[in-house]
Amino acid sequence: MMCFFYLHAMVRLYSTTWLVRAGKNAATFMTMIDISSTALIELALDLTNSLTTKDRFERLLSTVRRTVSCDAVVLLHVQGGRLKPLAQQGLSKDSLGRRFDIQAHPRFEVICGSSTPVRFAADCVLPDPYDGMLLAHEGDLPVHACMGLPLLADDQLIGVLTLDSMTPQVFDELPKRTLDIISAMSAATLKTAILLQELESHSQHSQELVAELTNEALVKDGGELIGDSPVMLKLKREIDMVAVSGFSILIEGETGVGKELVARTLHRQSARAEGPLVYVNCAALPENLIESELFGHVKGAFTGADRNRTGKFSLADGGTIFLDEIGELPLGVQSKLLRALQSQEIQPVGKDATEQVNVRILAATNRKLKLEVSEGRFRADLYHRLSVYPISVPPLRAREGDVTMLAGYFIEQIRRKLGIRQLAIDASAMGILNRYDWPGNVRELEHVIGRAALRARGRGNQAIVRIDTRHIEQLVDSVGRSEDKLEFSASNGLNADLLTTGLMVENGASIGLKLETETFQRKLITRVLSQESGNWSAAAKRLQTDRANLSRLAKRLGISVIKAVTLSGS
Repeated sequence: MMCFFYLHAMVRLYSTTWLVRAGKNAATFMTMIDISSTALIELALDLTNSLTTKDRFERLLSTVRRTVSCDAVVLLHVQGGRLKPLAQQGLSKDSLGRRFDIQAHPRFEVICGSSTPVRFAADCVLPDPYDGMLLAHEGDLPVHACMGLPLLADDQLIGVLTLDSMTPQVFDELPKRTLDIISAMSAATLKTAILLQELESHSQHSQELVAELTNEALVKDGGELIGDSPVMLKLKREIDMVAVSGFSILIEGETGVGKELVARTLHRQSARAEGPLVYVNCAALPENLIESELFGHVKGAFTGADRNRTGKFSLADGGTIFLDEIGELPLGVQSKLLRALQSQEIQPVGKDATEQVNVRILAATNRKLKLEVSEGRFRADLYHRLSVYPISVPPLRAREGDVTMLAGYFIEQIRRKLGIRQLAIDASAMGILNRYDWPGNVRELEHVIGRAALRARGRGNQAIVRIDTRHIEQLVDSVGRSEDKLEFSASNGLNADLLTTGLMVENGASIGLKLETETFQRKLITRVLSQESGNWSAAAKRLQTDRANLSRLAKRLGISVIKAVTLSGS
């Protein structure tokens, strides 16, 4: 506000000096001073108001006309070597559609080459760029007054303000200070408009980019839950029911079952579908940077923080944040995440003030968080906040009939990726896929089909590439295939009683096939691991399976090297 009082005082001082020197009537002069200074102060206030760009320009030109008597005033923006009219008063409307090449119009060239206001003499021979456009006169302009003000920002020309009057020499006595103030105000108005336009353009671009990336994430891997088994139909019903609720959701399931796809589906079907979906892999974040990654930090907050950083929660404002592998979060960070859940409030590292965010949290884990809570590795209050409505994604072995549908989906995807004209799979190979227990779930199925397709294609350019049993057999875990009988000779070092233990079933007794199968697998793998001193590669070779598949199966069965070696010595 002090700047406005200063402006008012300066306008009065300079205007009074000029008027006294001109020898005019003091009362009349002071009235003119008040009108001029008031108009300029109003213009300064307009710079701080929330006006549209069009209104801001119109008020600028109206203020200039109230301050300086003229028949036309035009605001033009410099764009390369041209001037683009942004607003005008006193010219025909078609003037706004014109683009004036600076070098083609000598008067504009003179104005743009000056750093101070330019008054053209009444007898100036330079052609007027507004000939035929002035509403106050039709046809070529006769002798009249013309003035141009270069508008500078940071010593760079950003625009031009032109004033025309049918009264010759009307601008000659205007004090330089008044023109300087008009130039400064006009330049400030134009710069403000340019900055706002750039910010709006950048914001729009950012929004479009976020929307595009979010849409890309949503349709990644098809963005569709494939399968019509009873457990999948139940899962789809649960998603439909809870997606619109806005609740925090905990997605549980084994590795590779498609928890991320469930999260994308929940976001797409929610009221936040137009907002961002921000993915965070909690297991991949260094412990000392997790808080900064989630909530952001300010410059200097810690060693290496050389600039401000926006956290994932701020990026997800108005949308959804998906915290994958949330069971890996340290307890210290869990307490701050709880605060974000409870109050939608975050505090960037190194900043005293808190920030409000509007974020829905989806979390996923392949751990049993109830067990983690009971053993003190996960906060009970955070667990209950996250699991307002828990969703369990079924493993592939429990999805009867879905393997065939998923295989068809992946075959078509892989066909496009490999540029194969036609990719098919034999019924016998499909039978192997359906009988396998898929410890790696949907992700493993995709990888197996991809590798099988590469094997089937080989180096040939067949019109039709067919996947058969030869391409599948060595890619799946033979331990899990029900059609393969495990036959071991004495050279395997296995006791015969191991193969028969638990296989004696009393007539009429009830038996859990899955439980008994897993028990047998656990004992078998443990014994072989023990005999191989915990060497997974050697154990996998003896069991005629892939090492990675053996590791995943052992992990699912709760087998560790320590346990295997211990049992071996017992």
